[in-house]
Amino acid sequence: MNPPKHLSRTAKAWWKKIQDEYGIEDQAGQLLLVTALEAFDRMKQAAAQIEEDGPQVQDRFGQLKAHPLLTVERDSRAQMLAALKQLNLDLEPLRDAPGRPPGV
Repeated sequence: MNPPKHLSRTAKAWWKKIQDEYGIEDQAGQLLLVTALEAFDRMKQAAAQIEEDGPQVQDRFGQLKAHPLLTVERDSRAQMLAALKQLNLDLEPLRDAPGRPPGV
């Protein structure tokens, strides 16, 4: 199964790696995986912009404020981790064959 085209190159690589290790074939599992990787892409985009701009920006009055994308980065990380947790993936596959362990 091929990764969705709209994902970044890095997210597509993660898709392939997770699919190779766990063989997620059900639609709900695939939706969770896409959701996790979309959140991953959003988190990385926000982090790149924060890296470029710095963690603080000036508002229209010249006052330093936290970069508005800090919350996007944080929330996207939480969404990614929540979606991965819902997939019930272990740190290492429990068996050599593809697929999630039975009864999980």
